[in-house]
Amino acid sequence: MKYLKKTRQGGGLFYGWYVVASAFIILFFNAGSRFSFGVMFKPMIDDFGWSRGLLSLVFFLNMAFYAFSLIVAGRLYDRYGPKWIICLSTVLLSAGFMLTAFITSLWQFVVFYGVVAAMGLGGPSVSLMAAITSKWFEKLRGLAISIALAGSSLGQFVLVPLVTIITLRHSWRFSYFAIGLVMLVVNIILAVLVMRGDPDVLGQQPFGYRRKKGGGEDQHGASGMWLRDLGLRDAMYTRSFWLFSIVMFVCGSGDFLVATHLIPLVTDYGISPVTAGHMLALFGLMSLAGLLVAGPVSDLIGNKIPIALTFLLRFFLFLLILRYQTLGSFYVFALLFGFTLLITAPLTATLMGKLYGFSHVGLITGCITTIHHVGGGFWAYMGGLIFDQTGSYQLAFVLSAIMALAAFFSSIFIIERRHQVVS
Repeated sequence: MKYLKKTRQGGGLFYGWYVVASAFIILFFNAGSRFSFGVMFKPMIDDFGWSRGLLSLVFFLNMAFYAFSLIVAGRLYDRYGPKWIICLSTVLLSAGFMLTAFITSLWQFVVFYGVVAAMGLGGPSVSLMAAITSKWFEKLRGLAISIALAGSSLGQFVLVPLVTIITLRHSWRFSYFAIGLVMLVVNIILAVLVMRGDPDVLGQQPFGYRRKKGGGEDQHGASGMWLRDLGLRDAMYTRSFWLFSIVMFVCGSGDFLVATHLIPLVTDYGISPVTAGHMLALFGLMSLAGLLVAGPVSDLIGNKIPIALTFLLRFFLFLLILRYQTLGSFYVFALLFGFTLLITAPLTATLMGKLYGFSHVGLITGCITTIHHVGGGFWAYMGGLIFDQTGSYQLAFVLSAIMALAAFFSSIFIIERRHQVVS
């Protein structure tokens, strides 16, 4: 409890913890929107007669525009702070979801879900919430980010079963409208009243801030030379940036292949939609355990080892699901894969800050997460296309296992130290 007490400026709760709480709540409801697609998958197919590949293609479009919105939101956040970025994004996101409730044709689904809603996902996203939180903490940064991002895990655990029940009892249309309305109210209230992007706004220092020896605040390398924070262009000249980009492309591929197709997959084997919804909910709950482990562990041993172990575990999980397709194996797969789901989320912001400094962490993290979501959207689409062409997801899981192994080795070769400008 000592960490929750005084700020440098006086008594009372450090304001950064209010930012953490707000990020937690925003992500709680945002998770319901992101992971509801798997719940709606078969009901929409039943209503419209679309193929899995076609429906997955719209999801790919959504992820592509979402990825673009992350770069835009990251740049605007670095310049203007989070308040109005979150508000504007939320208006787009909520409008997209509520309008999706009234679609009657494919082109409307493409426009409202694939474009409008996607352009609003960047502001209240995991990557931006992690970037905001990272600026408020120097000590316990990994733990604070993990707590904030835990909202996404609990949101999936609570809201996916609720959305499943609402969809079965009422319709997928009612579910989309309700999700959009709730996010509109919650996100805007928290963004306007609570969210602050930098301790300087309130005349504070990051939690655990210590002035560097000699009274300066600059960072120095091993040689004692001054190191300035690197922007995106400079970061792209380093090998670690591209190795981590490979890691995040593969990470997104696995995340959204499973999140999108887990319910269709298990119901193909005769498991009920309610049980499948519970699996997806537990998938989200276990991501909370991964978050709570990842943050503190990264504070102790760094970032790349936890990331590497994540993909080694995924490699074996894909082998498991290729060999066994039973209720028990599906539960094991959902639980353990869920544990890995958000491990990279808190580690992305901390690793990018460690490698390149925190002045441009919003833009760099947004770019990296863009790659993550492009990979996620593409591979979710390929999963649906592969199913349409072969009648199963087997080939998708074989290729996913190979990619997970590639991400494991890419993680190992990241140089986890402060990078300098290449002249």
